[in-house]
Amino acid sequence: MADPSSYRPKPGQIPDSPGVYKFRDEHRRVIYVGKAKSLRQRLANYFQPLTSLHPRTATMVTTAASVEWTVVSTEVEALQLEYSWIKEFDPRFNVKYRDDKSYPYLAVTLNEEYPRVQVMRGHKKKGVRYFGPYGHAWAIRETVDLMLRVFPVRTCSAGVFRNAASAGRPCLLGYIGKCSAPCVGRVTPEEHRELAEDFCDFMTGRTGTYLRRLEKEMTIAAEDMEYEKAARLRDDIGALRKAMEKSAVVLADATDADLIALAEDELEAAVQIFHVRGGRVRGQRGWVTDKVEAVDTAGLVEHALQQLYGEETGDTVPKEVLVPALPDDADAVTAWLSGRRGSNVSLRVPQRGDKKDLMETVARNAQQALVLHKTKRASDLTTRSRALEEIADALDLDSAPLRIECFDISHLQGEDVVASMVVFEDGLPRKGEYRRFQIKGFEGQDDVRSMHEVISRRFKRYLAEKEKTGEWVDGEVPADEGAEGREDDGRPKRFAYPPQLVVVDGGQPQVAAARRALDELGIDDIAVCGLAKRLEEVWLPGDDDPVVLPRSSEGLYLLQRVRDTAHDFAIRYQRSKRNKRIRSSPLDAVPGLGETRKQALIKHFGSVKRLRQATIEQICEVPGMGRKTAEAVAVALAQAAPAAPAVNTATGEIMEDDGGTTA
Repeated sequence: MADPSSYRPKPGQIPDSPGVYKFRDEHRRVIYVGKAKSLRQRLANYFQPLTSLHPRTATMVTTAASVEWTVVSTEVEALQLEYSWIKEFDPRFNVKYRDDKSYPYLAVTLNEEYPRVQVMRGHKKKGVRYFGPYGHAWAIRETVDLMLRVFPVRTCSAGVFRNAASAGRPCLLGYIGKCSAPCVGRVTPEEHRELAEDFCDFMTGRTGTYLRRLEKEMTIAAEDMEYEKAARLRDDIGALRKAMEKSAVVLADATDADLIALAEDELEAAVQIFHVRGGRVRGQRGWVTDKVEAVDTAGLVEHALQQLYGEETGDTVPKEVLVPALPDDADAVTAWLSGRRGSNVSLRVPQRGDKKDLMETVARNAQQALVLHKTKRASDLTTRSRALEEIADALDLDSAPLRIECFDISHLQGEDVVASMVVFEDGLPRKGEYRRFQIKGFEGQDDVRSMHEVISRRFKRYLAEKEKTGEWVDGEVPADEGAEGREDDGRPKRFAYPPQLVVVDGGQPQVAAARRALDELGIDDIAVCGLAKRLEEVWLPGDDDPVVLPRSSEGLYLLQRVRDTAHDFAIRYQRSKRNKRIRSSPLDAVPGLGETRKQALIKHFGSVKRLRQATIEQICEVPGMGRKTAEAVAVALAQAAPAAPAVNTATGEIMEDDGGTTA
């Protein structure tokens, strides 16, 4: 625990201007990022007597070992820089909302020649128009199915589109009128794009124009006694009205707004957002967070706005944002939102009318989300705590292993030997810290030797980080090629955090190898155990008998989960390396032969086998192939041993290599 007075800046050293500040711990990791109108006044608040600080603030300042700041011109710049640094450094004492689910969006890929309507999750892509988020993917598909009667936009994948274009026949949707079939030229690219843009206009709430147009066309068709056309238009109007009914009308037709509400207690907070477009609720989403810093409702609102709109631009930032409390720097936040949108944004607290009533509905959703989250987490926390305590008791550890690292070796008959490292903190996977290794020290199959190499490499890097921060000074750290994450910029280092427990997939030999690797590096404060698959026995270094945990033990269940996660991660990496090796071609060895000309050769001859049988003159006939390159191709194929023939495992028949090897 550090004394804040030991790193307090000298009087007059801190500028009295807007800026962003960072607190770092003794390892130079950024643990907190904040902004201020006046850096001098704000930072002075952190160096009061500890008894007068909020307990969370006191914990942060005693964990920190230094503070630094960056001066900016305006409060808007400070807000943007604070958001960027929180995203980059992931400080442990900053509020970070955790999305309670991955919400699906209805997306229109306007960045393609023939835009496609589809369901998308995850990061947003440039040039794609998004609508939502929706609570369920099936809700999107129902809406799209209704709207395709009027806006028959392409919904197929790129592969299906190419196959239909090659065959000259559209898919089923093209035959039943739910796709305009641009793949076979029924509409031009311009006509199809116009359909996609009309689809987007309707989704943004401009519904009246299309309904009135269709009703007018239906009336004209009926007057002209074109009853089949009139009936079709009637059904189209019904489909659009049904699609509109799926979004409740809550506000005036022209209202585009996001309503944000919070529910909180001393430890956690939940936020709910309703997206209203064209007066209808088009989507809903929610987050939860631990209150790791001393923050009030206004501060939680500001953090929510940063996370919600930090990556958004244009119309995805609504004209109006309604919140339960205005941030302390409301003018700066409003200016920042307006800059993201490109036009004025209204940030306010609703006081009366329909918007206040809807805000109360959003608040009830937030309260229910917080109650549900706390119920789930209480159960999870109890179970995980019991599992960690059982592991500590079984392995005779001084305390519960809050960070566990597990290692596994994977190979196929001694080839493509790889290893995995997975990390669990507080009983939960920390996927961002998973690592993969290639075994470099030797050839062939030797799981024990491989385990020794991987453990050595991982903890050499850990010692290198300790030496760099001045923690480890007894002797020299062995050099290791490719040590990663050594920038002194506050980002989380890739191997900087030591575990309390190392778990290896295996029995006595693997455990002994791991312990020997740690002993050779002089590390004696990290426990090691192994979990053997056959009887799920836990092995400790130097013990002749295993530790047997009850089958119903939560500790055993957690160890199994950690081991199985490492095993799956290693297998996926090993398979990817094997597949990459299998997909290699003799043409890869031809200097100057790029992917385009490789594909041209295979397309021209049909397979590598037929290309191998071709003469140099025949190879020269392929567009783009000169004689010198053709000679190099012929030499490379002559030197490469032919692949073993494929065998039909059902009949035993040797199959001809007509398909060839992918170049």
